[in-house]
Amino acid sequence: MFGYSEEQIAAFGLSFGVGAFILYMLFIIGQLAWESKAGKFGTFVMFLGLAFGMVGYLAKYIIRWYLER
Repeated sequence: MFGYSEEQIAAFGLSFGVGAFILYMLFIIGQLAWESKAGKFGTFVMFLGLAFGMVGYLAKYIIRWYLER
């Protein structure tokens, strides 16, 4: 499609598409904290609990970049 291979489209989707989805999820967590008036500690706990899985995904790209250089 448009001169790109399936592998190139999948790599683009996984890097930028999932990255955009992670940013959107962080926005949603922040909105939940704001609407619930969680305070500083409550907001921290919400981000820690709900966004902890994203750390592994981001670590995968950092580790891959470190090993490929």
